[in-house]
Amino acid sequence: MGEVVRRDAVRAVAPQTAESLARSVLLQLTAVTDALVATIYEQNAAYREMDSVPPDDLWRSCHDNVARVMEMIAGADQSATEDYFDAARETGRRRAEQRMPLDDVLRSFRLGGRLVWEALIDEARAQGVDDSDALLDVASKVWEVVDSTSSQVAAAYHQAERQLVRADERRRSTLWEGLLHGRAKDRAFVQEAATVLDVPVNGPYAVLAIDNLVDDECTAASLKRRLAGVRVGSAWQVRTQTVVGLLALGAESLDDVLRLLRDAVHAPAGLSSVVPGLSAVDVAYRQATLARRTLPAGQVDVASLTERLPEALLLSAPELAEQLVQSWLVPLMKVPAAERQLLLDTLDRWVVAGGSIRRTAELAHCHRNTVINRLHRIHQITGRNLTDAAFHVELGLALRAIRLFPPQSL
Repeated sequence: MGEVVRRDAVRAVAPQTAESLARSVLLQLTAVTDALVATIYEQNAAYREMDSVPPDDLWRSCHDNVARVMEMIAGADQSATEDYFDAARETGRRRAEQRMPLDDVLRSFRLGGRLVWEALIDEARAQGVDDSDALLDVASKVWEVVDSTSSQVAAAYHQAERQLVRADERRRSTLWEGLLHGRAKDRAFVQEAATVLDVPVNGPYAVLAIDNLVDDECTAASLKRRLAGVRVGSAWQVRTQTVVGLLALGAESLDDVLRLLRDAVHAPAGLSSVVPGLSAVDVAYRQATLARRTLPAGQVDVASLTERLPEALLLSAPELAEQLVQSWLVPLMKVPAAERQLLLDTLDRWVVAGGSIRRTAELAHCHRNTVINRLHRIHQITGRNLTDAAFHVELGLALRAIRLFPPQSL
């Protein structure tokens, strides 16, 4: 029974002891703050090495948090407890903005808790308080307050971190859109874009535009890793309809990169020609989207602009493409489908063969007389002379145009 009475007496005395000691230590707040700052610099290397928290910022933070901890230990009004977490929340927010890792921030708070406890013990000795049970209860009070304060720091840190991530994403998206729409002619803009996207300002670049299908973030991450394996740096942006890749080619040739992309990309895509730096990314982006449009519907491939220049030219001037088709091929659209396809295939091979009857027959796997008969049939239908070499360019473009612009769309 006597032991129970003694424990009850300790619990009654301990809060009073803690409050008295805390009020006394508050009178030494400047000295305690100086000691805590020195301890953090000595035992928490991040504050020395990262140099992201200015010394006066760290001192003010230590001062305000130690003061709040002592005030809560000294018997803060319980109804206003939330008001005593203002310093902790401000510290969490500031350290997130300064990119100080949360683990290091919380480590500093643990160091602060230990220093507060040591200051209270020193004050207890100075006041002649030697009741060990009462001091243990004071320790419990200290760590209870430090733990709740640390939780507030972490909550504020995470909230600020989420806001920073959203702000970073918005800024990154703004920089991307600026690059794709020609703002990189501004030197300050291009320097910021290079820094944020972690790519060089100058050097050979190409742009890849991939149809935005499923799992695009994973696609971009996978491509980034594979390109890095051949020493090609890249940055990626997932847009509403397109995943855009900015490829810093370095010493790699565009042909080598194209081979890798064709093995790795499983969606319709377009690849630009090489441009000299970030300032020309808008040009490369237009080229990549134009190259993508040269792919027939349903075809999965990486269309390289350098391989599809005629198609790109036709897409850039659809009215001229229409005129070529009207002039050369529209009459063929009136014959039955089977014959029409046979004649169009013959014309394709005729153009590839450079107007050679023999070579056309080889490509078509038929007799040369068959080729002559088909060409004569085409002449009858279209009224066009196929023997003039000057017309081969027009006819070749017309055949490409009809694939890009089916007759019903003309």
